[in-house]
Amino acid sequence: MGYTVVSQSEVSPAEERPCELRRLSEAAEMSNVAINRFRAEPGEQIPLAYHYHDQQEEAFYVLSGTMHVETPDGTYQVETGSLFTATPGSPHRAYNPADAEAAIEVLAVGAPAVDGDANEYDPSEDDSAADGESETGGS
Repeated sequence: MGYTVVSQSEVSPAEERPCELRRLSEAAEMSNVAINRFRAEPGEQIPLAYHYHDQQEEAFYVLSGTMHVETPDGTYQVETGSLFTATPGSPHRAYNPADAEAAIEVLAVGAPAVDGDANEYDPSEDDSAADGESETGGS
């Protein structure tokens, strides 16, 4: 049997991120699911870029504050105690707006845990396609 207890305070923040990221599943040596805890100050975004995943489903549970998520369908405001999900192929960018009063804390879960699954998404490419121009894809 295998059990692990991981204290987020014992997990060092990842370097070169737009906000504080602690990789909890990595610390617990889990390989089938990615579990991350984010803390984003006003003006910080959670992912490295507006993106979508080929295979991974993502769920963001807001522990405190109001997370904003930009999507092609509009911007969602996700309050404390609420869950936002994105299925594979669904572009999204989670952030804490610059005019927010406080930091947000979010627990993110993604499965399967797949390396190289995230693709950058450029919303202007959708605008170009709507204008009759060719769409180039989102890598």
